[in-house]
Amino acid sequence: MTQELAGTVDEAVRARPATALRPYVAWYSGYRQRGVAPAVHRGLPSPYLTFILTLDEPLTMAGHPDPAQAGGDYPTLLGGLHTSPALITHDGRQSGVQIAVHPLAARALFGLPAGELAGLDVPAEAVLGPAGRRLQEELQLAAGWPERFAALDAALLRAARPSGRVPPEVVRAWQALRSSGGSVPVAALARETGWSSRHLQDGFRRETGLTPKAAARVIRFDRARRLLGAPGPLPRLATLAAHCGYFDQAHLAREFRALAGCAPSVWLAEEGAEAAKFRNVQGGAAAAAPEWEW
Repeated sequence: MTQELAGTVDEAVRARPATALRPYVAWYSGYRQRGVAPAVHRGLPSPYLTFILTLDEPLTMAGHPDPAQAGGDYPTLLGGLHTSPALITHDGRQSGVQIAVHPLAARALFGLPAGELAGLDVPAEAVLGPAGRRLQEELQLAAGWPERFAALDAALLRAARPSGRVPPEVVRAWQALRSSGGSVPVAALARETGWSSRHLQDGFRRETGLTPKAAARVIRFDRARRLLGAPGPLPRLATLAAHCGYFDQAHLAREFRALAGCAPSVWLAEEGAEAAKFRNVQGGAAAAAPEWEW
């Protein structure tokens, strides 16, 4: 989607990666804005690692999921799974590409388990080394969005190193949570994997950065907020709560405040309409993507 009105540039492009990368990456999201109103965006908890390569101005982080981490400017950013929002600001200009990475693909793409990034945002080159900055430069020099996405495909295909170190029990537990929308109890996951609940919790957190219970919360929340921000008639919160596995509307509201830092109505007023148009970093309802599989 591209809009240009009276000097305003508002571009947002969503693309799927090359077929061979789809076990690792869910989608690419390109964005470029010029002349829009300055804003604060909430980077909400989701079931994907956040990997951002900016094109012009850096990403300005006013607040991280870990409040002890100081804000700052990031030309590139790699973030782990988290259970509280990040705060991103812009002065009317922002541009870049976000890559949604399946957390169990962190070993294959980045050489470390996603647990080492839990709740953190770091410059991508802190993990990828000089290759992170070189990839950003390739995107900056590319002629357009198709060329940028092609450059990402090539770089990530070169980087991908399938690893058998992710325990199959963790893979099964993650897939069960994702396919159920976060509704499978931890005890049932343990029975399915053959591990004790304690052993599953430790192994799952090491590979994803969250416990199974926390991952279930994030998965449910991510589904609810995407449905809430999707185009079309606004769903009733009670109906949305039942559809997404919450006990009732009050449960949904409590979880939204805990994970987004605000009530559903506040989030909608701030950026729900924009999210429906894919205009913000991490915005919009994601296209269907295959779950991580080995």
